[in-house]
Amino acid sequence: MSCLYITSVSSSSAVSISRKSIPFTGARSVSSRPRVYCALGGTVAEPKLITATEPLLLNAVRGEEVERPPVWLMRQAGRYMKSYQILCEKYPSFRERSENVNLVVEISLQPWEIFKPDGVILFSDILTSLSGMNIPFDIVKGKGPVIFDPLRTAADVDQVREFVPAESVPYVGEALTILRKEVNNKAAVLGFVGAPFTLASYVVEGGSSKHFTQIKRLAFSQPKVLHALLQKFATSMAEYIKYQADNGAQAVQIFDSWATELSPVDFEEFSLPYLKQIVDSVKLTHPNLPLILYASGSGGLIERLPLTGVDVVSLDWTVDMAEGRRRLGPDVAVQGNVDPGVLFGSKEFITSRINDTVTKAGNRKHILNLGHGIVVGTPEENVAHFFEVAKGIRY
Repeated sequence: MSCLYITSVSSSSAVSISRKSIPFTGARSVSSRPRVYCALGGTVAEPKLITATEPLLLNAVRGEEVERPPVWLMRQAGRYMKSYQILCEKYPSFRERSENVNLVVEISLQPWEIFKPDGVILFSDILTSLSGMNIPFDIVKGKGPVIFDPLRTAADVDQVREFVPAESVPYVGEALTILRKEVNNKAAVLGFVGAPFTLASYVVEGGSSKHFTQIKRLAFSQPKVLHALLQKFATSMAEYIKYQADNGAQAVQIFDSWATELSPVDFEEFSLPYLKQIVDSVKLTHPNLPLILYASGSGGLIERLPLTGVDVVSLDWTVDMAEGRRRLGPDVAVQGNVDPGVLFGSKEFITSRINDTVTKAGNRKHILNLGHGIVVGTPEENVAHFFEVAKGIRY
């Protein structure tokens, strides 16, 4: 891989921006030429000037030549940020924060205003769609998701309605539209959904789980019941992705957090077909919408993930990036995969791990990210350093 170049921008240069309405379209030009230093040693040339009409992240996913990897972080808006903590004191309910248009926009933009990531992801939750499917739930502080009436029988599944986003979650569409105008193509606006098996795990278990006893009991004793539920989620999530795209999302990430609790053979029955169905459905109407798939702990399933048809596979930190690249093949883009715990290290350590990941990923089709979400208690100044170093890289 080419040498990486690091600009000499100081982290103190990050400034907040005022919010105002901005037109949907418009090109941006990189008109200044910063001094650069090679992170890996040697004499370097200054980076070439680039005029971008689309966000860097989209260009990278398509395999176009880019000057550096785009960067955003899972859970970049959240509890590690002082501004978010202040907001939580005023609005203690997570569902209120994630279902109120003004709050969703404000929280989504908090990291954008400070760090300027290349992806601005909607502040929401993968379970947001459940109420619109006749599955009552809440997210309780200190406990997490609670499903009031877990689904365990065919009769329970029969009561699940097809999700109509415009009717059930209009605030999501409104927030995405506002975010798209605010960010103004200087970064990609990202939406996200939960994958069918992961959503089914929550609603069958009744919340989070350690051993996934209930969902596996259903899978292995009443597979037809589980397949009926998975089909409802697949149909609904495909429509949810389309809705997000129609309202401003420029890429959508699918979280299949619990699919890796399945053996490979069971993944092929209870997760893979439904992920592929979602991708196929979305690509019929939105062929150019990048779809990202994230499944934590996916080392045993890596070769199967591209079979879903997604454009990007997001790896967690338990997979060596170079090995992950080899196993995924050249056609799919890769996202990740710095260990979130690295952000508790020194700035020098953070820099070295970023450079290691980018070097192993290569200079094509890579989105720099963590291998999971930012951990609560992560020093905010270390997140700022991560973005500063990442955005200073040059291939």
